[in-house]
Amino acid sequence: MTAAEEASYGRFEAQAPEQAVLERFFFLDDADLDLVAQRRGDRNRLGFSLQLVTVRHLGTFLEDPLDVPTTVVDYVAGQVGVADPSCVKGYLERRPTRFEHQAEIAEVYGYVSYASAEAELIDWLDGQAWTTGDQPGPLFYAAVGWLRARRVLLPGVTTLRDEVASVRKKAETRLYAALARAVTGGQALELEKLLQVPERSRWSQLEMWRKAGKNTTGRGMVMALNRVSEIAGLHLGEVDVAGVPKRRLIALAKEGRNETATKLDRLPYEKKIATLLATVRWLEVSATDDALELFDVFMSNELIGRANKAAEKAALKRAPVVARHARVLKAVVELLLEAEGASEEIPLGLMWAMIEHQVGSRAQIAAAVEGIQEIIPPPQAEPEGQWREAVVERYATVRGFAKVLCEVVGFAATADAHKILAAMQELAHLLDLRETVKVPKGYLDARKVDLSVVPKGWWQKLVFPAGRPEETVDRNAYVFCVLEQFHTALKHRDIFAATSDRWSDPRARLLSGPAWENAKGPALGALLLPEQPDSLLAEHAGTLDAAWRTVSGGMTAGGDITVDTDGRMHLGKDDALEEPPSLKDLRTRVAGMIPRVDLSELVLEVMGWHPDFTASFTSAAGGSSRLTDLHVSVAALLTAHALNIGFGPVIADAPALTRDRLSHVDQHYIGSDSYAAANAVLIDAQGASDLAQAWGGGLVAAVDGMRFIVPVRSVDARPNPKYFHRKKGVTWLNMISDQSVGLAAKVVSGTPKDTLHFVDLLYNPDGGQRPEVLITDQGSYSDIVFGLVTLLGFDYRPVFADLPDAKLWRINRSADYGRLDRAARGKIDVEKVRRHWPDICRIAASIHTREVSAHDVIRILQRDGRPTDPGEAVANYGRIFKTLHVLTFVDDPAYRREMKAMRNLQEGRHALARHIFHGREGKLHQAYRDGQEDQLGALGLVINCVTLWNTVYLDHALTALREQGYPVLDADVVRLSAYVRRHINVHGHYSFQLPDLAGGRRTLRDPDHRDSNEE
Repeated sequence: MTAAEEASYGRFEAQAPEQAVLERFFFLDDADLDLVAQRRGDRNRLGFSLQLVTVRHLGTFLEDPLDVPTTVVDYVAGQVGVADPSCVKGYLERRPTRFEHQAEIAEVYGYVSYASAEAELIDWLDGQAWTTGDQPGPLFYAAVGWLRARRVLLPGVTTLRDEVASVRKKAETRLYAALARAVTGGQALELEKLLQVPERSRWSQLEMWRKAGKNTTGRGMVMALNRVSEIAGLHLGEVDVAGVPKRRLIALAKEGRNETATKLDRLPYEKKIATLLATVRWLEVSATDDALELFDVFMSNELIGRANKAAEKAALKRAPVVARHARVLKAVVELLLEAEGASEEIPLGLMWAMIEHQVGSRAQIAAAVEGIQEIIPPPQAEPEGQWREAVVERYATVRGFAKVLCEVVGFAATADAHKILAAMQELAHLLDLRETVKVPKGYLDARKVDLSVVPKGWWQKLVFPAGRPEETVDRNAYVFCVLEQFHTALKHRDIFAATSDRWSDPRARLLSGPAWENAKGPALGALLLPEQPDSLLAEHAGTLDAAWRTVSGGMTAGGDITVDTDGRMHLGKDDALEEPPSLKDLRTRVAGMIPRVDLSELVLEVMGWHPDFTASFTSAAGGSSRLTDLHVSVAALLTAHALNIGFGPVIADAPALTRDRLSHVDQHYIGSDSYAAANAVLIDAQGASDLAQAWGGGLVAAVDGMRFIVPVRSVDARPNPKYFHRKKGVTWLNMISDQSVGLAAKVVSGTPKDTLHFVDLLYNPDGGQRPEVLITDQGSYSDIVFGLVTLLGFDYRPVFADLPDAKLWRINRSADYGRLDRAARGKIDVEKVRRHWPDICRIAASIHTREVSAHDVIRILQRDGRPTDPGEAVANYGRIFKTLHVLTFVDDPAYRREMKAMRNLQEGRHALARHIFHGREGKLHQAYRDGQEDQLGALGLVINCVTLWNTVYLDHALTALREQGYPVLDADVVRLSAYVRRHINVHGHYSFQLPDLAGGRRTLRDPDHRDSNEE
């Protein structure tokens, strides 16, 4: 603990408590006042009362009972009727009085000594340390909370500190010993070998295993599978570690993957073996995830994507010939139709003579028929499937990994996909068998393959080509037929990997059995979902019916809301919200008053305002930092990452800014956990600002994605020509509140649509209140998404790109909704919702308790783009709230304005992000997801630094204007932006030494004086 932390233990904070804190913690009830009234004299009544509120608030009696903030003395004096609070100074004249009062308070209110609860506390601390692995700081304050909750008087700071440290040390020792004993002597030797650097190599085996493959080719797939095979070959995933909390294993693995082999080798034996065991087990899961991610990219982009392009090029190349054949056949058909309409039947011979005379010879017509036949899809085939003809020519690229994929990775499947998995597992045997059985080259024995897995359409045509040898199938086509279906089933998680995280079975993560029974009550209570849905559904039916009638009743001829003959609803365009001259002038004046600042100094200044910000950056190895000027190094790294400029421009002669120092801090102090902790400090600071509170209450959030091109080879980047042109990229999904601060973010490959990734942000904000209202674009919308998000307790408001295309629904089928009756053309199946309600509740509770991620649940509720039965039930439930959302949207201009304001706010933040992330043309040069998350995490943190800094100085400027008599209107203040940026320099000058700031703030500029640097 720091000296400041020790000094504040069991003491009042230097800052006087606010009125709300006084009312909550220092209020005396009737029983308290009756006890106080038994004292004689004002000084004794007030002194007794102060000791009472002190022990309640702090959990201990003070050595000096009067070492209490003046505001507390005054507040308590008012309650006990003491007119002159200064009389309490006489309370200490008789020394025994304070101790007599302490004893009486302890007896009446049940406070006990630390010694009486010490053994119980140690048992509790041991459990906490064993299951959580928390650092000493959090454990210390958790112990303080435990003692206060049980009215145990706090011991001295040294006593409790040493107790926590001792218990935690014993828990760590027990953890290392348990894991070290779990492996055999041979396995321990193999683990130690992983740290050795072989001759003629620069890296140990462990360090080489840490690096995932980026080569999206067949050879790259083989290398990725070899990595999985080598790690799995140690069989450490089979070691019994059931007695060790999963959280401890994850934390230990994180420590192992962040340390060099040299440092790991220097650890004490048991800790070294334990760390390596956890690390290798994590590596096995991670390597499997990486290999399957590579397989997904390879199939989607390299095979199917390229085959699609090849098919499109072939189609363009054939287009002139196809057009010529079509003209010939068109002419023939026209002649036949004319002949059919003739008064007399025309003989066949004469008909052919007419055709040959006007169109061409029979050979030409036969050639036209044959040419058109080539482009006609097989029966029951989708018309876009011609890429399959192109992909089968690339057999050589898949032969190597197709034979070993199922041998290296253990897969399982649902009943629907069992045949596909069996066919995939049999491929290795079939491809080797062809060498021993006399089958022509390029074919497989049809008697040895499962023909039932070949779907009708294109694959039937390719697997069973005309002219093939008897009882054979085309080898290339069959292999790709199985591979495509295997890949599709894997994406839908109908096939899943047991040793995986991202590609595991989401159904297995749903609450079930005793776990579901234990979680059901609390989870459904938190979500306000009943076990029996009848009353809830009846309430929703009434609400929906009333909404239809309200909106219909408010419609007028020639009004903004209209319904066309197809029942599609249209809404007139809202008038733009005018900007009064007072708002324009206020914006200009405050923009001219905000001080100019370099981004690097801005970050350093915000860190100086909030010491907890810097304290969030702790070493990955645990413990507090002892690095001098750590805040300077952190500020430099945040600046470099956020500006996308690398270390070079921020390196200087100062000890905290050398390349070695920055590299060390970047590896050991910078990461997702540190970012989240630091961001929580900024979120709380922004929420406490009066200006931010004028903008919103923090309960409305918007989620949107920024797209970044990734020009380096990366498995985690996907193509999308609309956003990335010919390159690949990622989406940085981020959530902001109506107070302008960023709450959470995550990186998603490519540009995913119709997913629930944003729910993961809602459940994992870095700080602040959990939002109640969520606004997104239409890309995240579907009826199933609407249902799930509403079940989870959020008011979901997606923006519709095309309102008339939004199908609207009703429950009351016999109701007449007047002008809107045609619009209410969908019928909600309430009975289906009722029938599947137990499954719906279990799914919602599983997401709420974080047993399964929301975007993985979509794989359970949909298959091949079509809802499963539970998915259809969730969709029906979602249609109730989707319709309510649309009806409110068209009827309430304020509702629309709030949505538009949040979307504009999100766009403003993205514009600021683009302004900051300007280096390397704004492209993200990180190949791996961890690196992408870290760099964009730094960007998000710096954006929040800018947001808070701007908010503070905007507030400062508004205060100055009010003091000058300038008319500041509240209606104008709420329309100011925290994302102004013209005063922030992001180019070429990066100082990490703050000027002397008188009063802790920079001097405001004169808005009437434009300096030479004014843009």
